[in-house]
Amino acid sequence: MNTTKWLSVVGIIIGCLPALAGAALTVIYDSGETQPIAPFLDAFESSETTAPERPAIKPPQLGAADLATLLPIRSPGLTPGPVQPKTHDRPFARPFFLIGSDALSRQWLLEHRERLKEIGAVGMLIQADTQDDLQIIAELAAGLSIMPASASDIAKALDISHYPVLITRHGIEQ
Repeated sequence: MNTTKWLSVVGIIIGCLPALAGAALTVIYDSGETQPIAPFLDAFESSETTAPERPAIKPPQLGAADLATLLPIRSPGLTPGPVQPKTHDRPFARPFFLIGSDALSRQWLLEHRERLKEIGAVGMLIQADTQDDLQIIAELAAGLSIMPASASDIAKALDISHYPVLITRHGIEQ
């Protein structure tokens, strides 16, 4: 492209910029809690030294932090039962275990809690129905980190169908 054509293309682009600046904005996402920006811009335009009045901020919704919204916790394809030890070649950085709130899982957690602490294992509570279930597991964990979550994908990837189970860097055991 020669210089004359190049300059004319640049001129056309520059000439269109004012028209584009007036184009309507497209909203990609609106949470419904959008706040106008005008009160915040007043701080830049004001010559006063006092801070501008801020709009009231709503307290955050707890969402997932609200335990009731987590329940029930389900992991389709997984049930309490015996697990045969086996090896795997997945490079997990840290041992982890899967438990439910059922009697077998509670007993397993009590029996293995000290070893789980020694090896730095973290847990996933993969089945629970009530807040009482969550509370009981938290008390039995006695300092172990246990997060409520579904483990269906993990179970499928590791070809396991029962819990409680401990998954280490090199193997799966109960």
